Amino acid sequence: MSLLQQKLAEIFPQKVEEIKEFLKDNGDKIVSDVKLAQVFGGMRGVKALVCDTSEVPPDKGLIIRGIELKHLVDKLPEEIFWLLLTGELPNEEELRDLQNDLQARQRVPEYVWNVIDNMPAESHPMALFNTAILVMQIESEFAKKYAEGIAKADYWIPTLEDALNIIAKLPAIAAYVYRRRFNKGQRIEPAINKDWAENYAYMLGIDDPNGEFAKLMRLYLTLHSDHEGGNVSSFSAATINSGLSDLYYSLSGGLNGLAGPLHGLANQECLAWVLETMEKFGGAPATDQLEKFAWETLESGKVVPGYGHAVLRITDPRFDAFLAFGKKYMAEDPVFKTVSRVFDVVPNVLAQVKKIKDPWPNVDAGSGALLYHYGVKEFSYYTVMFAVSRALGICAQNVVSRAYGLPIIRPKSLPTAKLKAMLADQ
Repeated sequence: MSLLQQKLAEIFPQKVEEIKEFLKDNGDKIVSDVKLAQVFGGMRGVKALVCDTSEVPPDKGLIIRGIELKHLVDKLPEEIFWLLLTGELPNEEELRDLQNDLQARQRVPEYVWNVIDNMPAESHPMALFNTAILVMQIESEFAKKYAEGIAKADYWIPTLEDALNIIAKLPAIAAYVYRRRFNKGQRIEPAINKDWAENYAYMLGIDDPNGEFAKLMRLYLTLHSDHEGGNVSSFSAATINSGLSDLYYSLSGGLNGLAGPLHGLANQECLAWVLETMEKFGGAPATDQLEKFAWETLESGKVVPGYGHAVLRITDPRFDAFLAFGKKYMAEDPVFKTVSRVFDVVPNVLAQVKKIKDPWPNVDAGSGALLYHYGVKEFSYYTVMFAVSRALGICAQNVVSRAYGLPIIRPKSLPTAKLKAMLADQ
């Protein structure tokens, strides 16, 4: 039994008892009032889910297990995964044990490479990546144990096995998707004694003589790992998981949601706008030029990509972390310079538009420029990198939900006519 499983075997039973008592004493109390606008507005703001791995207060941004993101930017993704599951950062022995466990599980079945190779060459990178995850469903430990009649209280154990097996393999799969889809050459085998993100950077084949790109990958995979339970990818995966589908089904389904333009493609759109701006002005524009162009964008009925957030009312701390990285490693890069200057100008412009509640940048406003700097210029691949990271949070959330014994997700829906009748006398 790994140190992680040992620790969770101590934590989960205590947490389950705590939740049972909490529900027994407070189960009839109201936690959310739902307005009709929320019913038709994608349930925005409705408090109807439990997610212990992370939260996103509007005035602080991402908090993972009670720790604000600004205190986690120097941590490895493996440390974040441990934190998501246990509520604590691992010590040196625990981290080493987890890293060794992941390395021992990283071999990808040969049939996965065959499936990727036999898909159409022009397939979207996300289609290649998500199909590779789904095709491994035959490996599911949860599916095997469920068929054997495992006790409900132990569902989390094979789900954890699935999570570790999947996470261990994702860097190699994602790297090969990049190399095959964009004709970068042969598949690169994982190296020994590299950490999870470092190995991903290595297998992508990006030239990285001083290790900066590996540092960016560590940061990138940490920053995108989790973001509450109500975003499209996490919520979709949780819904699938709640029907006792195994993690291969639920993760693949959730990441299909991540592929949508309103969820995972934002950094591509942000970078495209930055490059369009640079093309218009023949390089990194001056402050007054940026201000004028921002107004032109708004007055044409468009938005400035990367600015504003459904939940946040501050600068996204993930953007702050990327901005600090850029200032340290690529301060003179013209694309990054533009991103930095946009940050100096655009919030002041957006603040003058009354209907805009949040004029501040989100994580997508800067991440694409950093990838672009190191030579990853294939925009359609960016979502795969996001997906590798978000898999940490989705897998952790699903392990926890199995440990808690959460029921199938089944909200009630009503016809519009019935809603009208219900509100007729109000």
